[in-house]
Parts: sequence; C-alpha cells; structure tokens
Amino acid sequence: MHSDRSGLPATSAAPYSRSRPLPPYRGILAVDLKGFTERPAIDHEVVSRAVPDLLRISLERAGLARLWTDRLFPATTGDGYVLGFDPALTPLVIHPWLDTLQDVVAELNVHALGTAPLRLRVGLHIGPLPDTADAFGGNGTARTDTHRLLDSRPVRAVLAAHSENITHVAAILSDRCYQDAVASGYTGRHRDWFHEVPATVDGKAFAQRAWLYVPSPSGPPPGRTAPADGTTPADGTPPTDGTPAADGSAPAGREGTGSATGRHRAVTSVLRAERGIINTGSVHGGQHLANLDGSVRPGPEGGHDD
Repeated sequence: MHSDRSGLPATSAAPYSRSRPLPPYRGILAVDLKGFTERPAIDHEVVSRAVPDLLRISLERAGLARLWTDRLFPATTGDGYVLGFDPALTPLVIHPWLDTLQDVVAELNVHALGTAPLRLRVGLHIGPLPDTADAFGGNGTARTDTHRLLDSRPVRAVLAAHSENITHVAAILSDRCYQDAVASGYTGRHRDWFHEVPATVDGKAFAQRAWLYVPSPSGPPPGRTAPADGTTPADGTPPTDGTPAADGSAPAGREGTGSATGRHRAVTSVLRAERGIINTGSVHGGQHLANLDGSVRPGPEGGHDD
C-alpha cells in the first residue's frame, strides 16, 4: 500500500464507488479451546502451543497434510487457531478430518493424566478473503463470521451438554459451507448427522443459520442436564427413537455415537512434550518415546514453520 502526501497510508477506493473483482474464495477453519481462561496461567502457553500440533497431526492422519503445508493467513488466537485453505477441500475437512480430530484430542486427553481435558469448538465457513501474505492477510467479513460462529451459543451448549470424557470436539458450519459441501452430497456424512441451529452470540449483533456436527456425541456430565436452548433434548441424552439428536448426533447405537454400542477405535497417540520428545503408542497399550529433530517443532506464533 502506498502513501499519500501526508505520509499516511493510502486507502482503497470507498465501498460502492466502483466495481472491482472479488478476492479469491477461501475455506476458513477456526478452533477455540473450551474453558481456556479457567485454566491456571502456567498452563496457557503449553495449551496454546498444543493446538496447532493437534491440527497438524489430525490433518496428516486424515490425508490432508497439504492443507496444513499450504495453509493461508495462519494465526494463533491465544486460545485457538485460524487458517485459510482451498475451499475445494471442504467436504474432506468435514469428513474425515473432524472425526480424526476427535480421535487425536481423545488420545491426548487419555495420556494427559491429572489435567483438565482439552475440548475444541471448530468453526467452518467459505467466503472471499484476500491473502496479502503478511500479518493483515485474510481479513474480511467471512473470517469475522467464522469467529462469531465459533463463539455462538449452540456450539458452546453442545460441549456443556455432553460428557467431557467422550465428546472432545463440536463443530459448527456456516449455511454456505453446509449447502455447498453437505447438502450437495460431496461430504461422506449423511445430512441427517447435521442439525440446523440459529447461531447467535451474546452481546453481538450476529444471527445466522448454521449447522452443528458432533463426531462423538454422548450423554450429559453426571448430575447435569442439557441447556434448555433447543440444542439437545431436555434431559441431555441422545434420542433412542431412531431420529437424529438436535445437536447433530446420530441416534443411540448408530456408528460414531461413542456410546456402549457405538464405535471403538484402536488409535495411536503421537504427543509432543518438551525438547522434541514424542510419546507414541496405542490407547490400549504399549507406548514408546522418540526424540524428534527440530524440523517438526511447532512454528512461531503466526503458525509458519520458518
């Protein structure tokens, strides 16, 4: 951006003053940690650094390593992370990646004994965003709306209503994302897995149609019931009459429910600790330690691996 005679940066033409091409359409992926501010301050940096690692590992396992390698305008948000990607990959991000992310977070929580489990909200959207390859890239309404979806009441209510021992990930999709990738049939999950919700944010002038998807739904935490906001049945339990739960989950007993009759996966953990030590092994047994070289350490705050 050039400067005018005053030395101040010159601004672009005012909105509606002339026509110009749209920026390229991007997929936008954003994640937030539930209860980040409730953790002791000493945990904040460690947990913040874990989020991009979880994304990288889960994307690689889901066959989407290039999405991480080619990510656009990556940035940490302190308690989360945001990046842009080729929107053609949106169906694959929805499935299998969201389910794979659930598995990877579950593995970390199994091995992180004595600490509060990590639980993630995921927001997915599609829209035109510029990529200026600097700290200001990726700014626009589509990105702002993604963060609003991530902070909306329905997706927050899902994690509050489901067991922290089973449900580690809850996702919310914009209507554009749902219509383009799910309703069109391109995603490997039937649309009955997704539940329409009105996405609103307390204190913000935001209200949009959105869709919830929960890879591994469960019952409510002991002694608690689901919020009475329409996101789950009143008693917080998945329905048993063959209809999808209001939070986007399958009926009890359907594959992926996380119940006694749901899926059980033997998964392998890959968890990094200090000084490049990596802890690997099956949730059902044997673990191994390996020392990794610096080439796979997390990148700096902006998310680049320079």
